[in-house]
Order: sequence, then structure tokens, then C-alpha cells
Amino acid sequence: MKILNLYSGIGGNRKLWGDEHKITAVELNPELAKIYQENFPNDEVILADAHEYLRQHYKEFDFIWSSPPCQTRSSFRHNICVRYRGTEPKFPDMTLYEEILFLKHHATGKWVVENVKPYYEPLIHPQQIQRHYFWANFEIPYKEFPKDNIRTAQIPQLQKKYGFNLSKYKLPNKRQILRNCVEPEIGLHVLEEALRSQVEARTK
Repeated sequence: MKILNLYSGIGGNRKLWGDEHKITAVELNPELAKIYQENFPNDEVILADAHEYLRQHYKEFDFIWSSPPCQTRSSFRHNICVRYRGTEPKFPDMTLYEEILFLKHHATGKWVVENVKPYYEPLIHPQQIQRHYFWANFEIPYKEFPKDNIRTAQIPQLQKKYGFNLSKYKLPNKRQILRNCVEPEIGLHVLEEALRSQVEARTK
């Protein structure tokens, strides 16, 4: 299966996908793209704007995963940082809904858009697993996963949780990079449901 992994970061969601699929990862940050490539040498890593890459290449893939930046929408930033720490409020980035609507009306393969729970009522109703919201053209059954302590965990705990060792990299924000990862087990669960849905569609 040809998979497009947008806003790939260092590849938390991709960690357990294995090497049986042809995977293209798109990441704008060159440092993160380098780490991703070193961890997943069989994937094609493209340094580009994921939003624009989606528009130009969506027809080329059987499954698309997108995780647009969530900082301007996160409930933590709004409820803690803006309200109590004096952080400047920002307009919520609408890239999320642009991609959901674009994929819903144009994509022919399976797709999912992942994000965190926002501080506002979602404009389009999502599916939810723990702290993650998912918009997809297939059902993602709810499944219990070990509870995370994402707000208090430090770099050693996060590295163990996600299976990445960033000690050799000179990065100023390792903790945030790790916190941005989707839990590998959840990433695998979503991919397996996309595959199952694809098989069911073919047999009907």
C-alpha cells in the first residue's frame, strides 16, 4: 500500500507500521526530517510544505495520514498558557478543517486527519481515542491504551514511551518534539483499521 505521512515529525505514528508499505513522509523542518530518515531509511522523506504537497499529490496514495500543527488549537495553550501565564492568544489555524474538507470531497483512498482536543467545540465532529481526535473516511473503533502523562513526563520517559533516542541530536526543544508524537500503538491501530476498511470495500 502507498502511504502518505504528512507533518511526519520524527515519526511517532509511523513507528510500528513496519516496512511492508511504500511510505512517503513530508516534513518542513529539516532537523526533524533528518531524524525521521535515520529512523526509517526505507521511507521516502520529502522536505516540503505538507499542506501544499497534499493538494498536489493526494491522488497518488492509498492511505493518507495528516497531523497538522495543533498549537493554536490546543486546550492546554488556551486554558493554561493564555489564561494564566500571559501567553498571547492567536487565531486558531484552520488548516485542519481545510484538509478534512478537501480529503472528504476529493480523496479516493482511505484518509485520516489527527489532532488534539481543541479549546473550542470542533466544527466537524471527530472520532476520539484518549487525547487524540480523528477525522477519517472509515470507522476507528475505540480502544483502551495505557494512559499517558504527557504534561508531566520528561525527556527520558518520553523517549522510552515513543521508542526514540534523541540524545545525539542538538535540538533546543526535545521534550516538545517528543510530546508532539502520536503514540505508536495508536498509530498502528489506525493503520490496521484503514487496511481492514479497504479490504471490506473491495469484497463488497
